[in-house]
Amino acid sequence: MNENIAASENQLNKNTKDTKEKIQSFGRFLSGMVMPNIGAFIAWGIITALFIPTGWRPNENLAALVGPMITYLLPLLIGYTGGKMVGETRGGVLGAVATMGVIVGADIPMFIGAMIMGPVGGYAIKKFDEAVEGKIPAGFEMLVNNFSVGIIGTIVALLAYLAIGPVVLGLNNVLRAGVEGIVNVGLLPLASLFIEPGKILFLNNAMNHGVLGPLGIQQVNEIGKSLFFLLETNPGPGLGILLAYWVFSKGMVKQSAPGAVIIHFLGGIHEIYFPYVLMNPILLLAVVAGGASGILTFSALGAGLVATPSPGSIFALMAMTPRGGYIPVLAGVIVSTAVSFLIAAYFIKRNNNKLDENELMEAKEKAVELKGKKSKLTVSRIIFACDAGMGSSAMAATNLKSKLRDVGLDIEVINTSINEIPKDAELVITHEGLSSRAKAIAKDAEHISIKDYFHDSEIDCLITRLQKKTNVAGNSEVSETEDNGILKKSNIKLNQKSVEKTEAIKMAGQLLVDSGYVDKDYIDAMLKREEQLSTYIGMGVAIPHGVGSSKSSIKKSGMVVLQFPNGVDFGEEKAYLVIGIAGSGNEHLNILSNIASALEDEEDVEMLKNTKNVEKIYNKFTAETM
Repeated sequence: MNENIAASENQLNKNTKDTKEKIQSFGRFLSGMVMPNIGAFIAWGIITALFIPTGWRPNENLAALVGPMITYLLPLLIGYTGGKMVGETRGGVLGAVATMGVIVGADIPMFIGAMIMGPVGGYAIKKFDEAVEGKIPAGFEMLVNNFSVGIIGTIVALLAYLAIGPVVLGLNNVLRAGVEGIVNVGLLPLASLFIEPGKILFLNNAMNHGVLGPLGIQQVNEIGKSLFFLLETNPGPGLGILLAYWVFSKGMVKQSAPGAVIIHFLGGIHEIYFPYVLMNPILLLAVVAGGASGILTFSALGAGLVATPSPGSIFALMAMTPRGGYIPVLAGVIVSTAVSFLIAAYFIKRNNNKLDENELMEAKEKAVELKGKKSKLTVSRIIFACDAGMGSSAMAATNLKSKLRDVGLDIEVINTSINEIPKDAELVITHEGLSSRAKAIAKDAEHISIKDYFHDSEIDCLITRLQKKTNVAGNSEVSETEDNGILKKSNIKLNQKSVEKTEAIKMAGQLLVDSGYVDKDYIDAMLKREEQLSTYIGMGVAIPHGVGSSKSSIKKSGMVVLQFPNGVDFGEEKAYLVIGIAGSGNEHLNILSNIASALEDEEDVEMLKNTKNVEKIYNKFTAETM
């Protein structure tokens, strides 16, 4: 019976882990649709803040840009990006066409519709391309490619217009009705359950001017001010989200947040923070809690405005505040900002802490390739590129696929435009007049220049070479080996006395310096990285390393391991293994993959924490890389 219970618990844990991974993957997908277009949102926000009638520099002529940008441009960009993520460039085109279907006929910006239909369009063309792979006669590639996009685009656009659009509009109506119902029964803080998600769906104007505004005007006539004017226009929840991204995220998100703060809080354009929530929907909890806490504070202190602040900047709120009412209004904004910030910070930090784990997983996948799933002796994919990626390269790719099949080679061949050559391409074939452009894009790939797309001797030589290499790889029973200079036994230090976190990082950094892997200033870069985001990755392991700008301080890739049996405090967790990393290339990925594998086994983790034998750690981390 105990065995059955244990088995059930293991299955439950596995299911929970799988669910968490799916949620994280979904969040990363949403982020991938939104983040490349944040710059466009900021451009729209600046134009709006400047030129609308209540903006800083009202201009009726220039303000004409505002409506079309938010109605058409921004949803189409998201739809194109979502489609391209699923189905590459053709998927992007289908994603934009499908998004147009939800835009037409709607009186609100269709961002949710775009995030649905963009990937749907990309998925549709991807499945079609897979179905006809290798079945298109040479010379008909461009015809099939163009007409397939046109026909499938028609279908998905009609689907979006007739089905998806009405569903999203129906959801908007439900949210609006929810706000009206809660306001009518007097449960104002609960109104945030509808107001904040409704704002993200770009229902802010409908709720503010259609529901809350009329109620506020009536209340002003009775008592001279109204709380209703603060419910939707409070900038606190959005400010908390943007500040949390600014402090705890990294990369492009972190860099874009300060500009968004200015546009949102000072310019009053709340829409600027909506994409930051859309890319991580769990943050709806933060804005709802921030909005509710703000309403409670406004109510308790008797806050109110004399009219709707438009746009909803802190300056506009102050301008609409009656004499003597500034402290209650500011208090509500501050409280809602703090609550939203704290909740958002938790989720953003937790998400970012997965980044190092993701790096380990990528390293693990890379190591699998190096260990034989993708033999270095063979080519797994060939890129045929031409200027447009549709005509000559498509026909040449079809021709090469046929030749490879005839000699028994199962190698993927794809065609693309020069500008769309993948950065990780292994082998690229282009016309000699295009080779220089191709080499500038795929610098690490092998490039073959040809004069004739179909009968060039270089292609025949390539096929012969691939045959020979495949035979060598197939007959080889010994995988490629390389001397492991990344981790040395002398750089595994056991039974270290517990110290402060910064001291442990300095110890690891100094060991990297002494071993000739890095310059002295790399230690400061490791400490700076730790200040930005903890390098603790779970299971008692931390992997301190430098910030991205410290690459110039790395002489060669190397790793060191410090074992602290009693642990080192890394925030709320203890690290028993502190693994210093300096990576100048991909040489250290094999060892990172072994670390990732070891963390999946609790017995391995306990052994690594407590062993007195350097060989055990060395063998575990360098397994199959020697």
